[in-house]
Amino acid sequence: MLALRFGLQRLSASIGARLPPGSAWRPAVGAGLQARGMGTNTTDDGQFKTWKPLAPTLRHRRMASRKDLHKGGPERSLTVAKRRSGGRNNTGRITCRHRGGGAKRRIRLVDFRRSEPGPQQVVRLEYDPGRSAHIALIKHMETGKLSYILAPAGLKPGAVVQSYMAQGLKMQPAKGEAAAAAAAADGAAQKDGAAAPAKEASAGEAEAEAGEAEAGEVPGALDYSSEGLVLKAGDMARPSLEVGNCMPLKLAPMGSIVHNIGLHPFGRGQLARSAGTWAQLLYTAPTGLAQIKLMSGEIRRVPVDACATLGRVSNPNHKHEKLGSAGARRRRGWRPTVRGTAMNTHDHPHGGGRGKSKGNKHPRSPWGKLAKGGKTRRKTSPMVVRGRPRRSQK
Repeated sequence: MLALRFGLQRLSASIGARLPPGSAWRPAVGAGLQARGMGTNTTDDGQFKTWKPLAPTLRHRRMASRKDLHKGGPERSLTVAKRRSGGRNNTGRITCRHRGGGAKRRIRLVDFRRSEPGPQQVVRLEYDPGRSAHIALIKHMETGKLSYILAPAGLKPGAVVQSYMAQGLKMQPAKGEAAAAAAAADGAAQKDGAAAPAKEASAGEAEAEAGEAEAGEVPGALDYSSEGLVLKAGDMARPSLEVGNCMPLKLAPMGSIVHNIGLHPFGRGQLARSAGTWAQLLYTAPTGLAQIKLMSGEIRRVPVDACATLGRVSNPNHKHEKLGSAGARRRRGWRPTVRGTAMNTHDHPHGGGRGKSKGNKHPRSPWGKLAKGGKTRRKTSPMVVRGRPRRSQK
């Protein structure tokens, strides 16, 4: 049956090649074969790409759809060569098992800081072999600079994204601070004598501005939260709450869904970067620490000046993929894993003995560490408010 099918495909291809370009039979041949399921071996419904079971390894193979991604290669200037070590250190000894081989790759240089201000247009969405999420190539609309960012879910080519990290979030001082500054300026003006009128005027203007800020009457001032976060007019534009925009956590609304979250003020994003991940902003303030809830259920403190991008990461169907064959794993750089029970006594704690016995031991690693239920964390971070729920807590 397989030989007949492939023979018909080759015959139709040869017939189509011999027909003239404008012949009405050329599209008819292809349409007829596709109607009979012979024109292609794959099906892409927008969510998953599946294969016809022409081989046992293709029967359950299922990959996330990439029909909307760029079909060509990456931007060469934004990539570097990836040099592999095969899991070996500088002395040539294996320090990381099950690594080696695989197709050649180039590392895409993704911008996790988003420090470039101004509008940036999405040129295209691309596949990145070095991560589970998709990436977006963006172009600055003023300077023309290209860069890669993590593509949020729902981002389309042609969309405009912005970053509000470079403006600095200069907040107006409180009324007490303005009054103290005015008093200091007044005292210095009395000592100087001649410069007193001008400095008194400046102090009066500062106090008047503080009073207007307290009343919320500063033209162009913006209030972003219930805490009264007021920004100076002209210092910063009001952040647009569109998917893909990056801003400090102090400017993001409470309850918003964010990803690519930093752990340090104005640092690079480190949390919620894998495919389909996100975090929820529970609390924020003009200064201090914000609180976010991760997908694992952990609630963590993060500086309010840390970056965060609105939306969730793209490619949520990555967790439902099935490679289907061992060769697919080898092409991704993974080597086979040998079971401990199949080894000798001196190679693994589960090895040796007669039959499939583990020596009456709990499951453990080749170096004796408990593999199931054993605690490996020595200390918890003081920034963690509530840890993720464990099996014993459910």
